[in-house]
Amino acid sequence: MSYTPHVPYVPTPDKVVKKMLEIAKVGPEDVVYDLGCGDGRIVITAVKDFNAKKAVGIDINDERIQEATKNVKENGVEGKVFIRKGNFFEENISEATVVTMFLLTNVNEMLRPKLETELKPGTRVVSHEFEMRGWTPKEVVKVEDGNMNHIVYLYVIGENK
Repeated sequence: MSYTPHVPYVPTPDKVVKKMLEIAKVGPEDVVYDLGCGDGRIVITAVKDFNAKKAVGIDINDERIQEATKNVKENGVEGKVFIRKGNFFEENISEATVVTMFLLTNVNEMLRPKLETELKPGTRVVSHEFEMRGWTPKEVVKVEDGNMNHIVYLYVIGENK
């Protein structure tokens, strides 16, 4: 069964992007996947500022894909950051060591079995604003960006029950 999520596009503030990657402890051995990558800011930051080995952004919206692809080129991270057009429910994400997302709670819930099946134990899952019901977060961080407070949840596959 295929499900196409309808999640409004709201860019994650840069301060929150940095905190998400920070609490996931992204580094040179990591492969970061951003589900619903929007303009690509998380995957670009993962490679540029956190030295991730590779980052993959997946989005279903043509406009976002064009914008993200343009941003990857402008930031000079081609070859390390890959933008894929697709439905993240149907993409294989098993190589990820870190998964980031800013989805809705109901979409997170539908995604949970896929994350539990495809991701290796120890993989970090970071959710901006929306929790993963049924999982216990390893860390919950509040981030103030001047306009509002954000909540970032860190989960670790195998340690989330």
